[in-house]
Amino acid sequence: MTSAPNRFTATCLPRIVFTWLILTAFAAALPAFAAAPYEVAVQKDVMVPMRDGVRLATDVYLPARDGKPIDERLPTILERRPYNKDGCGSSGKYYASHGYAFVAQDTRGRYKSEGVWHMLTDDGPDGADAAAWIAAQPWSDGKIGMIGTSYVGGTQHAMAMEKVPQLVTVIPVDAMSNLGYASMRNGGAFELRFWNWIMFTSPKGSRASRDPGTQAVLQEMSDTRRLYLQNLPLRRGTTPLKLAPECEDWLVEAMKHGANDEFWEQNNIIDYPQRYKDIPVYLVGGWYDSWGSNTTANFMTLTKTIKGPVYLIMGPWIHGAQNQSVHGQLDFGDEAAIKDHLGWRREWYDHWLKGIENKVGREAPFATPVRIFVMGTGDGRKTEAGKLYHGGYWRDEHEWPLARTRYTEFYLQPEGGLSTKKSEIRNASTDFVFDPDNPVPNIGGNISSGNDIMVPGAWDQKGGQHIWNFTDPIPLSARNDVVVFQSEPLPHDIEVTGEIAVKLWASSSAVDTDFTAKLLDVYPPCPDFPGGFDLNIGDGILRARFRDSIKEEKLMEPGKPYQMTIKLYPTSNVFKRGHRIRVDISSSNFPRFDVNPNTGEPLNDNRRKVVATNTIHHDADHPSHILLPVIPKN
Repeated sequence: MTSAPNRFTATCLPRIVFTWLILTAFAAALPAFAAAPYEVAVQKDVMVPMRDGVRLATDVYLPARDGKPIDERLPTILERRPYNKDGCGSSGKYYASHGYAFVAQDTRGRYKSEGVWHMLTDDGPDGADAAAWIAAQPWSDGKIGMIGTSYVGGTQHAMAMEKVPQLVTVIPVDAMSNLGYASMRNGGAFELRFWNWIMFTSPKGSRASRDPGTQAVLQEMSDTRRLYLQNLPLRRGTTPLKLAPECEDWLVEAMKHGANDEFWEQNNIIDYPQRYKDIPVYLVGGWYDSWGSNTTANFMTLTKTIKGPVYLIMGPWIHGAQNQSVHGQLDFGDEAAIKDHLGWRREWYDHWLKGIENKVGREAPFATPVRIFVMGTGDGRKTEAGKLYHGGYWRDEHEWPLARTRYTEFYLQPEGGLSTKKSEIRNASTDFVFDPDNPVPNIGGNISSGNDIMVPGAWDQKGGQHIWNFTDPIPLSARNDVVVFQSEPLPHDIEVTGEIAVKLWASSSAVDTDFTAKLLDVYPPCPDFPGGFDLNIGDGILRARFRDSIKEEKLMEPGKPYQMTIKLYPTSNVFKRGHRIRVDISSSNFPRFDVNPNTGEPLNDNRRKVVATNTIHHDADHPSHILLPVIPKN
């Protein structure tokens, strides 16, 4: 292995095309580059060999003067992605122009890289081989920091869990991890955004898509994926996805594996924290991000396991949109956005890779280990863009969850109330009918951005043309299968910041079903919003067969009440005086989650569906409640 980079350089260097980019050409378009001290030289499509001989396509960006790379050994920023390394141009030019080597690499089996793609499982070993190759280059000082979002954040975690020797620090943003806990499998249900991800990306960069005819068939499938979505479960060989066999194989297996077993072991930081390298880690997430719950879970886990330091920042953001302050139908104020999304990372890299004393550990966003955006302190007006001004502000903290939290039970009451007092009534319950052929539509929430299957972020829980499977302009609360519990108008502001769970007593006529929970901030009517605004804050789901453990399936006895815990995504939100706190309970949230057929058949292998009568118990003997992390004012 040690000689492979030299052999490759000797045999392939003549075929490398060098493109020299003068910095002034793009300085006018990107003001951040104006003060950069270097020009940039780019090596395209270097084929870097892995230990098994598979070669991965790689681009190298280097600082340059007078059209030539500078003769210095430099720290490297590495981005390993399945989304085409050519999309790293702006990041590569930025960091190279500020004195870093920047390496962008197509992951195995994607775009120009050889091999067969597997969801994250090759990214630890491949990342280690890429790091060894980097360290052997004449421009490398052997130190590597990583960058990237979503899957690309997951490749950072994979290398950290591989304990790659050259890896010095990571900044995983909205990163894939703990796949069997939440964000991919969630309470045993499958998050259909990953079905959508495979359907959307298989014609873009997969091995199969390199053939034009096959690519056209896969693209047609992708373009009509809503029709396929309505015909689940997915079975091997029955759709055009069979033309991209590694994509089909993974998706079929992922939809079958409800339990948090060895299938989900890659990037499982919660269960295997000892595998994580002891390095500085800056975790970035959002209250409306699809990986938000895993981001805070990783912070809680790693702060107990490594010296780090481990930092956490959580904004009001949707997936991958830290540079924006408007998400869904809400405006959080200009301060909510990180405008210089490359520059603030450079501050971190400068400190840990170059040893520069700067803001890290001293000033925001690095002053304290935790920085959170507290949502909801705006005035609720309609902005010029037609958004509700929910507002908020940044606050530095020292831990997560906050040590001063007062965990408060809000109990589900008969007749739809929600109160901190337990019900004294005996034998109180609410029945509703769950029909798998008519699931509750999803409106916003913690889902991936950039698709036409779901809208991400904060939305009034009301149908309309923006919801393809709920186009009628009626509220979700009008549905008979959505059971609403809400407080009286609040006499004073209540801040809720932390991890959230619904403790539910429930039963069913079926042997298996789902129970969903959603927390809402209910705005009262006002001149700008005369109908009020039912704002989604966070949601969750539990597949009843996993009620005792996400590692073991156990069907229900029809009619028997069981205690269940539905974990919602974490948040930080001020419920203002006059607003109501609301909890919606149902049994579906589609297409955020796959729909339970209620039959108890193996996951992703049902041929039948049955209508279930599901029951929420909320009496003195079955005190169903939501546990809210309330932050005292003083």
